[in-house]
Amino acid sequence: MDSAAPDRRRRRVLIAAIAAGLALLILVGVGIYGLVRGPVTPTDPAPPEHSTSSTVRPVPAPGRELEALEQNVTPEVFAHAVAEALFTWDTAAGHTPSEYAQVLADAAHVSEADAFVGDVRAYLPTTDAWAQLRQYATRQWLTIDRVFIPTAWETAVAQAAPGQIPAGAVAYTIEGTRHRDGTWGTAPVSASRPVTFTVFLACTPPGRSSGAGECEVLRLSELDNPLR
Repeated sequence: MDSAAPDRRRRRVLIAAIAAGLALLILVGVGIYGLVRGPVTPTDPAPPEHSTSSTVRPVPAPGRELEALEQNVTPEVFAHAVAEALFTWDTAAGHTPSEYAQVLADAAHVSEADAFVGDVRAYLPTTDAWAQLRQYATRQWLTIDRVFIPTAWETAVAQAAPGQIPAGAVAYTIEGTRHRDGTWGTAPVSASRPVTFTVFLACTPPGRSSGAGECEVLRLSELDNPLR
C-alpha cells in the first residue's frame, strides 16, 4: 500500500480549495466594477419626443472648448461633476462624441483607464447616432436629484480582503433625470426620463490647507443598473 497516497489526496484537496477561493476573490473584485454593468444598452438615436418638461439648462456656445473636470475637490462634488460631464452634450456645439469622452478619460485612474473608456462609450451616442441627432440639433443634460453611497458598496468594503479594493475608492449612486431637446422640422421638442447609475472613484486624502484631495474615476455601472 502506498503510504504517500493520503498525503497526495490531501494536497489535491488543498490545491482545489485554494483555487476555488482565488476564483471567488476574482469574481468579487470583478463584480464590484464589471459585472454590475451587465449588457451594454445602445444609445437611443431617435429624435426627442414631445414632452411637457420645462427644465432648461444652458449649454456651451458653438466652438467653445470643453472644460476639464476639476479633480481637487471632495469625492461627492467630483461624483456630481462626472455625472454632469457624462450626460451633457450638444450636437450643434461643434464637438464630437469622442471629444466629450476625452474630458472624462483625462480624469480616469490609470489602473482602470481602458475599461472606463468602454464604460463611457456605452453612455454616449455612436458616431452614426450622433449624425442623426445632429439633424435635429439635439442636446442633452442631467438634473441630479440624489447622490449617496450605496449599502452594497459599504458591504463590499467591509467584507473585502486587504488590498482588494483600491485605496481611497468610494462609490456614489446617482439618481436624476436625463433631458433632451431639439427641433423637429420647425417645432421645438423635448423629452426626459429618470436615470440612475453608480460612479466608482478613487480619491487621495484631503490636504491640510486645501481641504480636498485629488479624485480620479475608476468605473461606471451600467445605466439604470446601479449599486443599491
